[in-house]
Amino acid sequence: MSVDEIIEAIDKLTVLDLVELKDKLQEKYGVTAAAPVMAMGAAPGAAVAAEEAEEQTEFKVTIESVGDNKVPVIKAVREVTNLGLKEAKELVEAAPGAVVAEAASKEEAENIKTKLEAAGAGIKVS
Repeated sequence: MSVDEIIEAIDKLTVLDLVELKDKLQEKYGVTAAAPVMAMGAAPGAAVAAEEAEEQTEFKVTIESVGDNKVPVIKAVREVTNLGLKEAKELVEAAPGAVVAEAASKEEAENIKTKLEAAGAGIKVS
């Protein structure tokens, strides 16, 4: 029996017969119809995520912790953001999770991180 003949025979089956055929194939070969679909569906998403990770050009810098002395951190925030004293203090007090810079280049984000960590802050670059 050729592949074309098998396809013609399948075309002539009713829905109930197709379900029975599927069940018998699963039982005989120990497979399920859902497994290949899930495996194939996951691979493109993983490839896209890997590409995005490689191509990241903009970074977000957040303060995760301030440390014991807020004053040097406030001064450092003012230096890297050009904020006024009140705004810088509010930003530092909003930690953890206070955003210092968004859409910063890698070099700029590293510079901000270095200055704030030197002042005693815990920084996250993402």
